[in-house]
Amino acid sequence: MAKGRIIIEEDRCKGCNLCTFYCPVDILKLDTSRTNKKGYTPLMVTDKDKCIACSFCAMMCPDSVITVERFMKEDN
Repeated sequence: MAKGRIIIEEDRCKGCNLCTFYCPVDILKLDTSRTNKKGYTPLMVTDKDKCIACSFCAMMCPDSVITVERFMKEDN
């Protein structure tokens, strides 16, 4: 099963929230406890281990601030 890691360029995120609507595992939300350099509420990942590397978040981001790295999960 593929797993992934989401990398967010937080200081470029405008907090538009589009990516959160398209995440099938519901692990993205805006971090309302802080703002970035531009004064926006940035995106955060709530549970990194649940990412399935679908890349929907990256595809939906109008400013291309999200990168998804995909790797195969090792069976133990």
